Amino acid sequence: MNIFQAALLGVIQGLTELLPISSSAHLTIIPWIFNWNIPESFDVALHFGTLLAIGLYFFKDWLGLIKGGFNYVVKKEKTVQGRMFWYIVLATIPGGAIGFLLDHFLSGTLNRPIIIAIALMVMGVVLYFVDKNSKNKVKYEEMTLKQTFLIGLSQALAFIPGVSRSGVTITTARAMGVTREAATKYSFLLSTPIILAAVLVSITDFEFTLAFFMGVLFSFITGLFVIKFLLNYLKKGSFKIFAVYRVIFGILIIIVAIIH
Repeated sequence: MNIFQAALLGVIQGLTELLPISSSAHLTIIPWIFNWNIPESFDVALHFGTLLAIGLYFFKDWLGLIKGGFNYVVKKEKTVQGRMFWYIVLATIPGGAIGFLLDHFLSGTLNRPIIIAIALMVMGVVLYFVDKNSKNKVKYEEMTLKQTFLIGLSQALAFIPGVSRSGVTITTARAMGVTREAATKYSFLLSTPIILAAVLVSITDFEFTLAFFMGVLFSFITGLFVIKFLLNYLKKGSFKIFAVYRVIFGILIIIVAIIH
């Protein structure tokens, strides 16, 4: 793997991890098309870049969440931050555990281009109709334990390449009437512990080369821009453009697979 490949995959990771269009699909399909030999651990390294982007962008939010979560238990101070912190903790456990088990037993069996294409298109159609027909009534501060738990549970489906963690969590949130901005913000915050766990588990497999640092850097920088763009865009826009992209990309994958 050279520096150009690492930088390009870093940009792709920064774009596709945070937008609901599936980073796993893109990081599998792009090397497949160009016949690149990419180390498996590099995928997790790229996620480290987006983890840094989420951590930096929501730094104040996480400080408030951690402080609120501590005070919620120790000082019995019932605040929005404290409540949301423990909601995130509870929502992370089932989705993370189920996703880990499914990935462990089915790892490598679902990375076929056709399966990825189908997952992209199906989830794209579901995202479009759910987003179009759902109300914008529940703000971030108003989310309940039931809503956050179900959103966290839906993460388990992200083990299927093409589904997208942000895609499935945002879709689940929108189905319950959570506003687009709130669904996206919660999806970003919810992804933090999952990605952090994946990084810590795989950190001993990282190859700290120049390509590694370039990939992480480009993933980090791109991720920062994408977070800001998406949260601003969703103040007036919808997820339609991302749903359409998923379907088009899925069709292109099928065409390439046929002639590849």
